[in-house]
Amino acid sequence: MIPIRDTAPCYSRPLVTWGIMAVCIIIFVSMKLMPDQLSLRLINLYGMVPIRYTKQYYGLPFDGYLSFLTSLFLHGNWLHLIMNMWFLWIFGDNVEDRMGRFPFLIFYLMCGLLATFLQWFFDPNLAIPVVGASGAIAGVLAAYFFLYPLERVVVWIPILFLPIVIHVPAVAFLGLWVLVQLHSATTAMLFKDVAAIDVAWWAHLGGFIAGSILYRLFLRKEQAEKNELL
Repeated sequence: MIPIRDTAPCYSRPLVTWGIMAVCIIIFVSMKLMPDQLSLRLINLYGMVPIRYTKQYYGLPFDGYLSFLTSLFLHGNWLHLIMNMWFLWIFGDNVEDRMGRFPFLIFYLMCGLLATFLQWFFDPNLAIPVVGASGAIAGVLAAYFFLYPLERVVVWIPILFLPIVIHVPAVAFLGLWVLVQLHSATTAMLFKDVAAIDVAWWAHLGGFIAGSILYRLFLRKEQAEKNELL
């Protein structure tokens, strides 16, 4: 199922959401225009390479854990970028609307940092860069899950490219997303010695867990009071 849009109203311009998207797109396009060797060097320096912090003699300079943050703005390919930006576009505006701009930015970054930490914790000897906004966006999805459970997500089911469009409750769509991430994370952990891993499943789950715990702390005061009454 591919989400097209949601039905939740938004009462303010999501400037932070747009800003995050712009930064990610500009960085990605800029790196695509660089020589491949330089682009690869930057990915290794600013992507989070778990073994870099487990075995500091691995070959990359210690950066004070800076890549836990910078990796959130890097993406591996066009599909990776488009999927992340698409989910942020659909769900980020409503969460920013309920939190306010600056609190939403802090929430987004905290979810991303905790997501990246969980990926490192579960796979500390991984020697390839972990990049992408997926963990932070997973935190946004978690906030949406609890704030808008009964809103509808309009999804396209690509069966033979037919225009099959249905409305799915947000709680069902995002609940299914979590189950897929959990299954994929545990499967990747069991088979990582014999299969290539190209998705940071634990970062996805870590971001969702972080968002589920933290979102109440970042709501606007009036929104937090309403939420406590529910």
